[in-house]
Amino acid sequence: MARICAVCGKGPSVGNLVSHANNKVKRWIYPNVHRMRFTLAHDNSGKVCQAKVCTKCVKAGKIKKVV
Repeated sequence: MARICAVCGKGPSVGNLVSHANNKVKRWIYPNVHRMRFTLAHDNSGKVCQAKVCTKCVKAGKIKKVV
C-alpha cells in the first residue's frame, strides 16, 4: 500500500544517512501516515472517508475525525 497522504499528497522522499565518518548512503524518509475515518473540515456535506492521512494534516485541522 502506498504511504501517501490523501489530503495533502505528501509521499516518501529521499535523503542521505550520514555516518560519523561522513559516509553517505541513500535512504527513504516516509511521512507519518495513519489510516483513519474523517470528514474534510472545509466541506459541509459531512461525507465520511477512510484513507491514510499524515499527522500534520490532523494537527493543522484540515480534517475532522469520525469515531
